[in-house]
Amino acid sequence: GRPPGPPRVLVLTTFDTEADAFAALQAGASGFLLKNVPPEELLAAIRVVAQGDSVVAPSITRRLLDRFADRLGPGPTEDPRVAQLTEREREILLLVAQGLSNSEIAARVHVAEATVKTHVGRILAKLQLRDRVQAVVFAYESGLVVPGV
Repeated sequence: GRPPGPPRVLVLTTFDTEADAFAALQAGASGFLLKNVPPEELLAAIRVVAQGDSVVAPSITRRLLDRFADRLGPGPTEDPRVAQLTEREREILLLVAQGLSNSEIAARVHVAEATVKTHVGRILAKLQLRDRVQAVVFAYESGLVVPGV
């Protein structure tokens, strides 16, 4: 089986608790869903989170980050890890942070979706991040993405 690690957390929320969901993401939750999600989607999400991926709709991620950007800390500071990224990886990270899916990114930069997956995997490894949600938060915290722009 898979090696033991920190527990994976999937938050169920309603839109009027976005602040709590955002705080949970910053604290390391692997994602969140609305409480009225159909049972089969909830089961699928639990499986995805258990496998180490995140489940947050990209549009919700972007909306939350824009709305709660003031909670991201003292202000953007260029993280030294950013320098490890290639120009293409930085471009892919920015597109992930804008809420684009792998297939949308592939169409935007004219590469195969598998290539985007490879880039995202390298980005996560270089930045020592667990999943796409952490990558989006990182993009904002490091100043690569300016909220609302």
